[in-house]
Amino acid sequence: MAERERIEKQMEFLLELDKLKYITRQSYVADGSRHENDAEHSWHLALMAMLLSEYANEDIDVLHVIKMVLIHDAVEIDAGDTYAYDEAGNATKRQREEAAADRIFHLLPADQERELRALFEEFEACITPEAAFANALDRVQPILLNHITGGRAWREHNVAAGQVLDRNRKTEQGSQTLWELVKVIVEKNTDLGNLRDSREA
Repeated sequence: MAERERIEKQMEFLLELDKLKYITRQSYVADGSRHENDAEHSWHLALMAMLLSEYANEDIDVLHVIKMVLIHDAVEIDAGDTYAYDEAGNATKRQREEAAADRIFHLLPADQERELRALFEEFEACITPEAAFANALDRVQPILLNHITGGRAWREHNVAAGQVLDRNRKTEQGSQTLWELVKVIVEKNTDLGNLRDSREA
């Protein structure tokens, strides 16, 4: 592939990923003024990877984690953001995201298509230490935003404490420290009424 063609493909991909700025998530930004978008979420995860890597259960390649979290939601340009507690949406999520990955990563030169698609698949499989830590961050970040906004998104969706804990059990695979933090935050927000108590009828 000629250099001109290669850089044109790379620029096309970069412009395509600009669309992540318009994919709205259910979490609110920290001041509660609006919902965050996928680009902000991915950026926040990259910062978390850089700052919190000492809490990974195993030695990890931090740059590899940063690459993974920066592209893990690229597929949501086509597939949309599926809310963690949307059972119907989650039933078709994998199929929608695979189709999106086929299209979006194919915009790149072949070598970079293989690299980024592999990062996406690694994140989804959650087997390597890097993927386990990346997934832990992906689960903790919206919990932090819910906590600082008084559980706003949780309250809007009538989420129960048990749902949050079940959703976040994978956190323990990547970071025992972050999992302990999750449990503390869930308990506090249950006591405050921001999460429905799972023990209630």
